[in-house]
Amino acid sequence: MSKEEIVLIDGNSVLYRAFFALPLLSNDSGVHTNAVYGFTNMLLKILEDKDPSHILVAFDAGKTTFRHETYQDYKGGRQKTPPELSEQFPVMREILDALGVKHYELPQYEADDIIGTISKQAQEDQKRTFIYSGDKDLLQLASEHVTVGVTRKGITDIDEYTPDQVKEKMGVTIDQIIDLKALMGDKSDNIPGVPGVGEKTAVKLLNQFGTLENLYDNIEEVSGKKLKENLINHKEDAFMSKELVTINRQSPIDVKVNDLAYDGYQSRDVIELFKQYGFKSLMGRIEGEEEEVEREDVSFEKVDEFSEEMVSPHENYLIMEMLVENYHNGEILGFSLINDHGNYFIPTDVALNSKAFKSWLENEKSPKIVADTKRLKVALMWRGLDLKGVQFDLILASYIVNPSNSNHDIPSIAQGYGLTDVSYDEEVYGKGAKQTIPEEDPLSEHIVRKGIAARKLYPTLKEELEKNEQEKLFYELEMPLSLILAEMEYKGVHVDVDRLEQMQQDLSERLDKIEDDIYELAGQSFNINSPKQLGKILFEELGLPVIKKTKTGYSTSADVLEKLQHEHEIVEQILHYRQLGKLQSTYIEGLLKVVHDNTHKIHTRFNQVLTQTGRLSSIDPNLQNIPIRLEEGRKIRQAFIPSKDDYVMMAADYSQIELRVLAHIANDEKLISAFNEGKDIHTQTAMDVFNVKEDEVDSLMRRHAKAVNFGIVYGISDYGLSQSLGITRKEADQFIKKYFESFPGVKAYMDDIVQQAKHEGYVETIMKRRRYLPDITSRNFNKRSFAERTAMNTPIQGSAADIIKKAMLDVKEKLESSDLQASLLLQVHDELIFEVAKSDIDALTELVKEAMENTVKLKVPLLVEAEYGTTWYDAK
Repeated sequence: MSKEEIVLIDGNSVLYRAFFALPLLSNDSGVHTNAVYGFTNMLLKILEDKDPSHILVAFDAGKTTFRHETYQDYKGGRQKTPPELSEQFPVMREILDALGVKHYELPQYEADDIIGTISKQAQEDQKRTFIYSGDKDLLQLASEHVTVGVTRKGITDIDEYTPDQVKEKMGVTIDQIIDLKALMGDKSDNIPGVPGVGEKTAVKLLNQFGTLENLYDNIEEVSGKKLKENLINHKEDAFMSKELVTINRQSPIDVKVNDLAYDGYQSRDVIELFKQYGFKSLMGRIEGEEEEVEREDVSFEKVDEFSEEMVSPHENYLIMEMLVENYHNGEILGFSLINDHGNYFIPTDVALNSKAFKSWLENEKSPKIVADTKRLKVALMWRGLDLKGVQFDLILASYIVNPSNSNHDIPSIAQGYGLTDVSYDEEVYGKGAKQTIPEEDPLSEHIVRKGIAARKLYPTLKEELEKNEQEKLFYELEMPLSLILAEMEYKGVHVDVDRLEQMQQDLSERLDKIEDDIYELAGQSFNINSPKQLGKILFEELGLPVIKKTKTGYSTSADVLEKLQHEHEIVEQILHYRQLGKLQSTYIEGLLKVVHDNTHKIHTRFNQVLTQTGRLSSIDPNLQNIPIRLEEGRKIRQAFIPSKDDYVMMAADYSQIELRVLAHIANDEKLISAFNEGKDIHTQTAMDVFNVKEDEVDSLMRRHAKAVNFGIVYGISDYGLSQSLGITRKEADQFIKKYFESFPGVKAYMDDIVQQAKHEGYVETIMKRRRYLPDITSRNFNKRSFAERTAMNTPIQGSAADIIKKAMLDVKEKLESSDLQASLLLQVHDELIFEVAKSDIDALTELVKEAMENTVKLKVPLLVEAEYGTTWYDAK
């Protein structure tokens, strides 16, 4: 690196700021990530902008510090850290490790003290230093060589302070910052200061007297009787406050500046983590060269003509290579076939034009071991070939055996088992804009190496499935399900393009109308999508109260507008304008882009190996994400129609499946009784939580009870419940406690499952799907707490996922043995979508309800609601 620049970051402060600045997000495994995302976004920007030679993130080591010896109530007014934030600290450290950024904490000391001590070392060596925090306390560290950056409301929006800028913006010098804080106090840290002295008064006093000591030496010169009285009466508090806010720049740390050298990161490690935590938008900012690995030579034969003689009667490992994710329209780059006859590379044109290859592929009795059955089957179906005879799917096996892995491609699985003879795809093809297909020789070798790795992995994965007693889950659920999903994806769902385009037109007209209404209410036209112009209208022209400001002006974020809804009619119109705008751009235009030109169908892809709970997700498009709380969003389902004129759409949906699974697993008598007697479970919960009779339960009580019911399933905390219901944490805590008193079996289950997880290291669903919890016995409270919450909710969510998957198999089997004209098209959460001939509606309804309600036997009945209509919208 050409220059020596040191970056020091106050980890706790920035994470706190990010947590409260960004909406609560979580990845597919349920790990909350909003604070980590915000911090990482800021960190990448710092790495890009500053290119530091040395870097450290400092964390507070615990609640108790040496300052508590001075003042027992230091930071005493702070609310307990929300668990949704606590669980993100270990994740942040994991990402820092992947990025090669050192982090440090010291018992009894705060991050400020660590930063203060390191920056003093750097300053003595005249090294350029940048400090980043969400707290202005660190401004006392600014100097000729030290610049302090303070995050504003937006986490990447940073004000940088040099000594001159401190004087300009704060009205005091660097040397006076400590005295300023001593006089003002700090409510967030419970530092008393002097009552009645705010920032303006403190600045005025310091401009007059220079220092706190000089102020008290000349106290009689202070004007204002009440101010002087407060200063005199609280002199002890002022000097104690000064001691508390002064950063210790001689902390007994065991790191030096030279220990913080920054050497960059391995891009693969970072990308793996970003995939795991759902940071897709950050992945494009990761760069780095991968180190070359020595690999053994392989020999193989390039096939000019496929023949049956190449096929083994035993195990045949078939790999299809495709560079793009979307296998519906992706180019096949070639195949490899590995067996006891040899290693073969089969060019795409040779395979697809060979009758012998087609005959072998479609031979049910010829055993094949593949990687990703669904991908292979769908890609071949588009080319008129029907894959049969798959005995083992390495990707699915890896997913079941190692569900916490974020990648289940052959190179990643191989590396996980210590096999290094196959390259990662990005090493061969590059990534992003630089991605290219290499010459035939390295390409064919890469594809053959994948097949050889598959052959080595097969016995290991097979043995692990047997050891874990997961053969039934693999062979009887996931494997056959992959074939059903392949058929669903290839068939697709018919879309009324004219209806979508009409919706697009209707929404445009509605947006124009709302735009005119907004202009009329504002008394002028302006760019509604410009936060700057909108802020001026709302807060200057209309005089609405300012909730918060950003670096560029007034904040007009959704949370700000929601607080202003009752202040002026225009606010509700703006919120509606934004909602409809997103529906049009993200969903309607998004769907129109993925409609197949020839079939007028949408062919989504179901991800079978993503979530640790076993739930399916969908992509390109994500049909599980169409917003249905807003009526205009629900109406998008009107565009999904049967592929034949005399057919209708039918939707069959499990009712409260996760709560029924909870009743079964927890064996809670009250819950079981309520479901068996057909009671409304939310009303029952409201009666218990609020201690009222059934006829006294109002809609608000039921809504709160519903939030508690589903919150318990997802391991909600008092903070999470308070946010979703708009109540205090204390009220939310009371709701949760009352729930556990009412349903003691649920409480006992949650306590027992945590102990079981600690003993075995994992939890299981009713079909033996495992989720490993290595942090369940961690000494780190945050890691352990998240693992405990995961232990509680995974068996519930995972069992519900298992049930809907098994229901799909049972429904498909019954359909195939019937003469009904019906097809399964989609799975969306707990709902199955069909198209069916009008003449077979009643028969299909009976068949589906019978299959879904009896797919497993629980202690409570499974209930399915089935409805039909001319569109998906009408079927709900």
